[in-house]
Amino acid sequence: MRVQCVPQGVLTSNFLILYFQDFSDSFQILHAGRALRILRLAKLLSLVRLLRLSRLVRYVSQWEEVYILQNLQKKHTDRRGRSGKEKKKGFSKSGLIFKFLNMASVFMRIFNLICMMLLIGHWSGCLQFLVPMLQGFPSNSWVAINELQEAYWLEQYSWALFKAMSHMLCIGYGRFPPQSLTDMWLTMLSMISGATCYALFLGHATNLIQSLDSSRRQYREKVKQVEEYMAYRKLPRDMRQRITEYFEHRYQGKFFDEELILGELSEKLREDVINYNCRSLVASVPFFANADSNFVSDVVTKLRYEVFQPGDIIIKEGTIGSKMYFIQEGIVDIVMANGEVATSLSDGSYFGEICLLTNARRVASVRAETYCNLFSLSVDHFNAVLDQYPLMRKTMETVAAERYSMWFKQIQSNNNKQGLTQQRIFCLRLNKIGKNPNIMQQKDDGEGNADSNTISAVVNALAAEAEQVNNISFSSDESESLKKINSDMSLNEMTQSLRMSLPRPKSGEFRALFEGNSP
Repeated sequence: MRVQCVPQGVLTSNFLILYFQDFSDSFQILHAGRALRILRLAKLLSLVRLLRLSRLVRYVSQWEEVYILQNLQKKHTDRRGRSGKEKKKGFSKSGLIFKFLNMASVFMRIFNLICMMLLIGHWSGCLQFLVPMLQGFPSNSWVAINELQEAYWLEQYSWALFKAMSHMLCIGYGRFPPQSLTDMWLTMLSMISGATCYALFLGHATNLIQSLDSSRRQYREKVKQVEEYMAYRKLPRDMRQRITEYFEHRYQGKFFDEELILGELSEKLREDVINYNCRSLVASVPFFANADSNFVSDVVTKLRYEVFQPGDIIIKEGTIGSKMYFIQEGIVDIVMANGEVATSLSDGSYFGEICLLTNARRVASVRAETYCNLFSLSVDHFNAVLDQYPLMRKTMETVAAERYSMWFKQIQSNNNKQGLTQQRIFCLRLNKIGKNPNIMQQKDDGEGNADSNTISAVVNALAAEAEQVNNISFSSDESESLKKINSDMSLNEMTQSLRMSLPRPKSGEFRALFEGNSP
């Protein structure tokens, strides 16, 4: 039997080959198992997409916008039907709901930022553990120092996430500082990314909180500027109080640059917004309610919103008329030259149009009795609109004649010579209004309508009433005086002399007039 001798070196080499082959196989198996666990973890993380957080945020935002629009529409519908107490209560409830929705929206956005920061921390923690794992967990790596090589995966992930978040928030190095060059570079990378994310988070969170109610923040800044201005100019205390109350009533805690906002809209959209903002005015003013929709639209687009405090003089006697006013809310007093209050006007009334029609000076003052929300129309816009709608010009001028008729009935009871002279002057004024071809002329097409018939009836009645007074007999001195007035006195001067002693009709009479009923 032959025994074959094998060299010792061959056996040694074969042993080494088998040893490293077994180690390589075990290493591959180990890495394959870890790779499978990583894949399972990635699959679990992919399940987070089922929550659809981004879509949920969009749905919440859309629901918030729809709810706000519906609530505004409901508030407008119920506004005029509620009592003051109910309206105040409903407004407070709506305001709380709006505030809650705004807060919820801001917190959702901040929650998104927090989730993004946690996601970046998760990636950084995974990277902190992945690099030492690929290196075989060196003895100076943080995993080996913490003895986490064979720990449960949740414990490994928790320590890795803690280490990454400590770097990102710049509160430390974790459980131990870096001991190897690799850990040092990973720590620096984590610190840089964490500091960047932390700064971005603070900036976005601050902007979101400030945008929670930007209009109120701008209002506070504006009020602060006004207070500094009043202190710089050393205004008296009562004047400061009036200015503060004006801002509170005018802006109601919110400040908008409405002209800039409307200027950036298209013409059609801007017109729709203005018509919607003035809807309560159009509904409360009978003149608008019974007028052509195109005329109303042209007028409201040229209106300017103004606020007056109690005691403010809106129109001053003796000044040239440059505006007419529509009362949206509030009460004004018509004050004559002797200080007597002739009458008061309230919601839905308008004043100041006669001086725009006759180019006369104001013969009475208008004083705000309460806080008044008015819309003003300048004389240029007034004439521009009436030039496009001649029938509406006739209507307004006939209304002026009707107002003079009301005043005439109030002075008919005067039996003295001065009263008869005022009647005579007033009849001359009515004749000039009723017989002025520029005021009342037939339409070229001969088309009749209710408006033109109403105007004709009013003017004919005024002319007949004036003819009755023409039959009054006067002395020779009075006749000469009236002839001189009739020939020398201009239409504007006669208007001024008449209105100085004639009271203003009340707003209820306007409503009856515009509805076609004689007051």
